[in-house]
Amino acid sequence: MTTDGSTRTLPRLDESLLLHMPPFSRLKREQIRQILDLAVSRRYPEGVAVFEEGGEADRFFILLDGYIRVIRITETGEQIIALHIPPGQLFGIAKALGRTTYPATAITASESLALSWPMQLWDSFPAYDGFATETYKTVGTRMGEMNNRIVEMATQQVEQRVASALLRLVNQTGRKVEDGIEVDFPITRQDLSELTATTLHTVSRLLSAWEKDGLVKSRRKRIVVCDPHALVLISHHAPKA
Repeated sequence: MTTDGSTRTLPRLDESLLLHMPPFSRLKREQIRQILDLAVSRRYPEGVAVFEEGGEADRFFILLDGYIRVIRITETGEQIIALHIPPGQLFGIAKALGRTTYPATAITASESLALSWPMQLWDSFPAYDGFATETYKTVGTRMGEMNNRIVEMATQQVEQRVASALLRLVNQTGRKVEDGIEVDFPITRQDLSELTATTLHTVSRLLSAWEKDGLVKSRRKRIVVCDPHALVLISHHAPKA
């Protein structure tokens, strides 16, 4: 596992942390205690690789707090942000995909707290009620997200893709603020360009135009969507030539 030097193991955690997370929500406190006693808990600073694409899949994780950015590297060496993982979800579940290596790199999009277990325990966890069902639901949801992204890349123009990406981010991670809905983790224009397979120049041009029209507010590493309905319209209608 790749971490920076400031990553550290945390003290013993209380069972209440997992009680309401779907993979463990059907379990009794004593079962959750057993699971926690097998786990390592770590807090990661923003921008740290929890694991890297192609690395040995020796642990699996659940995110307790923060956000994880899942990154793939193309054959030409370009970095593409595949998706973002919010708190309460499993990640690094390579074995559920029949893999022995991680299929992507997981980087913290904000300061994050995660539990992890040795991958050799994976086969024993389905014995816990609801774990297998939630795990494969997670896999299915992410496959659906990836398929939607592929369709967007193939059929949507850049303006539509960027609008769709912003809407997806605020739907998944948004928090209400005075002037709209803010993406609840640091995100740069470069991140948004990698998320939509477009250039930094194009993303900057679009955000500047949308900000002028009152649709968004963009400042250093923060984006607020002020008019979600307008972005919905843009995402569904190609701009006029």
